[in-house]
Amino acid sequence: MSDTLASLRGKISGADKLKSVVRTMKAMAASSIGQYENAVQSLGDYERTVTLGLSACFRQAGPVVTPHFQQNEHKVIGAIVFGSDQGLVGQFNDVMGRFVMDKLDKLPGEKKIWVVGERLHAILGDANLPLFGPYGVPNSATAITQLVGRIQIDCEAHRPHSEFDYDQETIYVFHNAPLSGSQYQPVCQRLLPLDAEWQRNITAIPWPTKNLPEAIGMKTGRESETGNELLRALLREYLFISLFKACAESLVSENASRLAAMQRAEKNINELSTVLSRTFYRLRQNSIDEELFDVVAGSNALGNKVR
Repeated sequence: MSDTLASLRGKISGADKLKSVVRTMKAMAASSIGQYENAVQSLGDYERTVTLGLSACFRQAGPVVTPHFQQNEHKVIGAIVFGSDQGLVGQFNDVMGRFVMDKLDKLPGEKKIWVVGERLHAILGDANLPLFGPYGVPNSATAITQLVGRIQIDCEAHRPHSEFDYDQETIYVFHNAPLSGSQYQPVCQRLLPLDAEWQRNITAIPWPTKNLPEAIGMKTGRESETGNELLRALLREYLFISLFKACAESLVSENASRLAAMQRAEKNINELSTVLSRTFYRLRQNSIDEELFDVVAGSNALGNKVR
């Protein structure tokens, strides 16, 4: 009986320690969610500035992106996919893995996939997809910039030799986007090509003041395809913002999923602790009762002998 009580004491102590770890992870996940949500919100003003800059360039220079994008069976489909390095995130990586495979199966052409997160990289690797990476998941909002820079450099290394062909490639970005509460959903965004339709949408953005903008150094006509450093810089920033936002939203979703998983774990631990405590007190009471019965029985036996 004493060994059983000792075992229960150990289990109760272990549950308390595990509960402490879960609470710490909950606090870290909640703090991370706020950090990455603030990063997305703070990016809004910069995104608007870059978009207005592109609008000004297109208004002044005219068509600078080739108006056609040729579909062919030999084209390369690029995909940048955001997952997680760590576990305890529920179905976060499994949902994204199935979503990516379903989407890419419907797209013709050779595939090249850049994967962020070891867990998702393993899932997609089991499907025999052509993968690059994995890239480590950022552990803070400031680390997102470095990750996005690395992805952009690696993607540039696999691009055609043309320096200004943002309208001649196809790249998609896959990530989990946060919904209300701890919910999220996988989304797919076409990052490239920046074709004529995209250009028209950017050009149609109304200018916020009555003073018309002027993009200094912009060139018009055919020379604009190779001579506009300003436009190329804005396009790179536009792509950077899109990737940064996707990464930050993925991190919000990951930590929301981890927070929900930790809340479920804490509930299960509390229920287990309650069961263990009740079992422990019941067994201890049974042990006390048996000892009292032995004392009473011994006292009665001694009394009978005295008589």
